[in-house]
Amino acid sequence: MDKPKTVEDYFNAQPETTKKALKELKSCILKVKPNAIELFNYNIPAYSLVKGGKREQQIMIAGYKKHVGLYPHPTTMEKFDSELREFKRGKGSVQFPLDKPLPKVLIERMVKYRMELILKKKTIANKVKDR
Repeated sequence: MDKPKTVEDYFNAQPETTKKALKELKSCILKVKPNAIELFNYNIPAYSLVKGGKREQQIMIAGYKKHVGLYPHPTTMEKFDSELREFKRGKGSVQFPLDKPLPKVLIERMVKYRMELILKKKTIANKVKDR
């Protein structure tokens, strides 16, 4: 099978349970940032939280056989560490098993936090640039 070239292709290539969970993750992101720009980076879906955003200004998601992954950034993972203890985590990622409901409210809070950090950093950068 060829590698997917778009987010839609990626979703459609997944088993039904994985596809459903990915769509739920996408919905959580878009609930917080309705105009997030959908991209395809590192062969997985990504959502830019700011216009023209760099990779570090994106949240990525991925589907696997037994879980879906959310890649919100290490700073977000640190902030929500205690709330994510029941899940397998990496420095900048968390795995949500497919046999349990997604913690949608938590995911939305993580997306909101990440977006606020990006906007705060961007505002500081603009102030420095304007000097």
